[in-house]
Parts: sequence; C-alpha cells; structure tokens
Amino acid sequence: MLTFSDQGHGSSHLRRRDFLRIGGLGLGGLGLGDLMAASSKKLIKDKSVIFLFMHGGPSQFETFDPKMDAPSEIRSVTGEIKTTLPGITFGSTFERLAKLAHKFSIVRSFVTGDSVHDIKTIVGKDTLQANLGSLYSRIAGPLRLGSAIPTNVALFPQSVDAKTGPVIKQFGDFTSSGELGATFKPFVPGAGGGAQADMRLNLPMARLDDRRLLLDSLDLWKRQMDGGMLDGMAEFQTQAFDVLRRGVSDAFDLSKEDPRLIARYDTAPLLPKDRISTEWRNREHYADNAATLGKLLLLARRLCERGCGFVTVTTSFVWDMHADNNNAPVRTGMDYVGRPFDHAVSALIEDIEARGLSEKILLVCCGEMGRTPKLNAKGGRDHWGGLAPLMVYGGGLKMGQVIGQSARNGGEPSSQPVTIPDLISTIMHTLVNVAEARVTDGLPTNLLNVLSRGEPIRGLV
Repeated sequence: MLTFSDQGHGSSHLRRRDFLRIGGLGLGGLGLGDLMAASSKKLIKDKSVIFLFMHGGPSQFETFDPKMDAPSEIRSVTGEIKTTLPGITFGSTFERLAKLAHKFSIVRSFVTGDSVHDIKTIVGKDTLQANLGSLYSRIAGPLRLGSAIPTNVALFPQSVDAKTGPVIKQFGDFTSSGELGATFKPFVPGAGGGAQADMRLNLPMARLDDRRLLLDSLDLWKRQMDGGMLDGMAEFQTQAFDVLRRGVSDAFDLSKEDPRLIARYDTAPLLPKDRISTEWRNREHYADNAATLGKLLLLARRLCERGCGFVTVTTSFVWDMHADNNNAPVRTGMDYVGRPFDHAVSALIEDIEARGLSEKILLVCCGEMGRTPKLNAKGGRDHWGGLAPLMVYGGGLKMGQVIGQSARNGGEPSSQPVTIPDLISTIMHTLVNVAEARVTDGLPTNLLNVLSRGEPIRGLV
C-alpha cells in the first residue's frame, strides 16, 4: 500500500492534498473530491474482475460443449474429456480445467449476436463505445484511493515481454474509453495498447529493476489524461518516485512471486516458436500468446490483489480457426491456443483458491463470437454469432454448474439466451452497487443505460 506523508524531503514541503492534486501518480484532471467517491462503501464493492478476452472467436465445440453425439462434421474434432461435474465433458484439450470444473461455471446459451470481429463483448456497442473497465473506472475513479493502483488496466503481450508484437487494432480498440473521456482509459503497461504505445514499460518482468521507467509510464498516462495541465510536476518527481518505488511498482514486479508459482503459470514451454508451422501468417501471434498468457494472468492476479478493480487480458486474434492462409485448422489451433489457455487459466484458479480470493476476484473468459456448427472443407470453423462459449469463475457467484443448453447442432441456444447485456450486468453487479449508482449524482446517462440493459445471469447470482 502507498502511504502519503505530510512532509516532503529536505526543504521541499509536499502536503497530501498537493500530491493528489498534482497527479503525481496519474490522477489526471480530477480533484480530491472526485477521487473520494471511489472509497464509497455503498457504491463500490470490494471485488475485482479479470476479463480474459479470447480474441478471434473460440469454438464452443472444442472448449466447453463437445457435442459428441452429433455428426462428425459438427462434433468436437479433439474429442471430449470427463470433468468433475457428473455427465459434463469438455474438449479434450482442457485436461487441467476438466479437473477443476466444480470450481467454475459454464454458460452454454451465450449469444453474441453477430459474427463480426470486434470487441463487442467488452463494448456497449450500440450504447457506449468504451472498454467495460472504463465504465467501472468512471464509477470508481481512475485510481484506488490509498494505494494509487489504477482501477482499470489492460494487459497485452508487450506488458510482460517487449519482444512480442502489438495487438491487432483493426477490429477495435481495447483501450477506448469512448465518450467517458481519456481520464478513464485503462492503464497499459508496455506498448501493447497501440494508441498508447508511448506509455512504454519495456522492463524485464522477472526483475523490474528500473522503477523510474514505471514512473515515466504512469506519468505519461497522467499527462495524456490531463492534457499537459501539470507541467510543473517536475519539482515533485523525486518524492513521487520514492513513494512509487515502495508501492505501485511492486504490483508489477513478478519477481516478488515464488519461482515455483511463476513456473506453474508459465505457458512458454508449451509452444516453442520452432514448433509452429510457417504455413500460417498468424504464426507470430500463436507464439506471442503461448509466451505470455500465463505471465499476463499472474500479473492480473497481483493487480487485483492490490486493489485494481478491472483487468482486461488479451493476446492477438489467436482463436480464429478458419484453416486458411492466416489461421490453423481447429485441431492444430487448439494445440496452439487451447493448451496454453488450459494451463494458464487452471493455474490462475488454483492460485486464487490458495490465496482465499475466490469471493473477491471474478474471472470471465469469452470472445467476440463462436464458430460454425459444421467444419469447413479444410477442417476449420468459420465465424458464428448464434452461440459462443462463456466461462465464469469466482466473484462470490454460484460455481460448479452449467447454465443453459444448446441445440443438438451447437448453433444456437435451446434455452433462454444469455446476451452480452446480461454478461455486462453480471459483471457490473459484482463490482458495483447498481441501485446506488442509479441515484448517484454526476454519472453519465449513457453509462446508466448500459447498467440497465441486461439482467444478471440467472443461476449465477
């Protein structure tokens, strides 16, 4: 935790109010009164969300709904594996998750509504063009009062490995805060955010020795938010660094973890780059995903543990499995992508359980769509908006169950559909007292509209 003293170093006098007002850790243009709202126990719950966005559109068949009784052109090409839930199977790639199925819940009736590559799952697409974490940040404030941890963070491969490539931007900006304003953009360590590529945290995450680079990253974020209003901040640089070095930067320092735990999370050994065929143009993204996914989820857990409210984690476009020049067929693609997912997500669940944080941290895993019921001629599955996989763990919700049912062909729900507004409602009700938010002065109408569009998923709450 960060602590603020009323005295600066030497002859310089740095009062707590001055420190907050100058935005030394990225407070933007907000005054102290704006940030105090974040401490309201009535409005903000003591919960956090890790939103693992499975960019590209994961197949429902090879993940959580194998349909092995369906014809060969429909059912999972990877077969199935028994889980700890009686009568429930997953695609056989998910060996570790199958043993933990009683710890999380699966929704088999989740509908994204269209088959377009975008970030609609974390965007109120027809209401408010914003990362879902930005909606939370607008309610909670951009920084957690008392610790200065950003309330909204987006993690990309470059957040933990500077050698990886940037996330594909052509299908939506994961860092957008839309009409909410730049103050509520997620903090993006590293250059993975594209539009925020100047906010580099190009540090080896195994050590993170140069804390001043982290200060620079946070300071650049602050300056972008407040439009350069705080140009006189230099006189406080040393004091800010001293505070930061003892606080915020520790959350980004993976070397603080037990090496055995780091090894448990590490997905890099699962897919060395020389094992990925050069046949597909997506080869670099497969490699980046495998090299970083586990570390990204470990970093996400550290941030949530220290007070970050919303962490978006994604890698580039790896779940797209057309079996074309860009993308591998489903069977190969699940080796490339599914095994790192199984390894990293199971490590995260085990870690959260061991730390007693299952009530505090909600993990959501889904993509922007699902895949076609029938395999194409080359063994791939194409875009499909009629049904998509959704996995939910923790957050004090009801676990160890399957919500909803899909039709025999796996193409649409056979029970009441769960929609994107329902998912957003579930997440926001976990993080926020929505009834209190509706009567809180100053919150934008379009944000309140997003909170009111859906209902929390029945059976989970």
